[in-house]
Amino acid sequence: MQSSLFTLPIAEQLSPFCSLRQQGELTLLIIDHPEFHAAFSLQGGQLIAWQPLNQPAVIWLSDRTAFTQGKAIRGGVPICWPWFGPAGKPSHGFARTSLWQLDHCEEFAQQVNVTMSLRDSAETRAMWPHEFSLTLHAELSAESCQLSVKVEGDFKSTAALHSYFQVGNCEEVKVSGLGNSYIDKVKDNALGVQQNEQTYHGEVDRIFTHPTAESILQDPQLKRLINIRHQGHSDVVTWNPGESLSQSMGDMSDEGYKTMVCVETARIGQPLITTPTSPAELTVTITPLLF
Repeated sequence: MQSSLFTLPIAEQLSPFCSLRQQGELTLLIIDHPEFHAAFSLQGGQLIAWQPLNQPAVIWLSDRTAFTQGKAIRGGVPICWPWFGPAGKPSHGFARTSLWQLDHCEEFAQQVNVTMSLRDSAETRAMWPHEFSLTLHAELSAESCQLSVKVEGDFKSTAALHSYFQVGNCEEVKVSGLGNSYIDKVKDNALGVQQNEQTYHGEVDRIFTHPTAESILQDPQLKRLINIRHQGHSDVVTWNPGESLSQSMGDMSDEGYKTMVCVETARIGQPLITTPTSPAELTVTITPLLF
């Protein structure tokens, strides 16, 4: 799926490396840099691909996701806001299914910076009665990818940068740096204690409530470590649907779960509190290292 994004016809060439293209009903920003490839969907302000040259893709995207207006994209880094999970409708909030504005796409010799924004409208106020401004700032290079969401307004909200990572085989993957205490969503929010690294044998859906600032995803099959640095977070969520749930999901292939693991930078247990003079930010920096 990801490789086909970069062969889509160009609708508008914005700069030497950046262009707008169409996939289904959605407009995509395609970045074809000499040192890396990346793609964003303007719906959701969502990174859906990032791959440094001569490396496997870092970000996972389902080959069955629908590029349909109003329907969430399965994969990439969805921006879950102003609520996480089923706290409202739609699940994980409306930011990931709303149309964002592309404000800037700046090119440098080794880096591309992207800025997108989303503001309240009559449609969003019908779902959530607040005035707000969201700004996504992304810095991408062959070495790292940083995504930062700035939240402005006068309210409380919960959020996550719901990062899907491409892996060789989820059952061989280990993630460290998550902390010990977690809420197990698979077991009716039971409290649990993690003794070692998180592994993925069957469905995993856990909110780690005292994580460190840095998670490390170890992927022996792809011979890669992914350093995931969290800023502005209170929690880190990790998820893999496992075989049974994957087979029930229309936007994921039956074996899609094998090649992905989510490690999500989140503010759930401690909501973001913003005032007119005090915005909040949630940031993830992703750095892959081959070994």
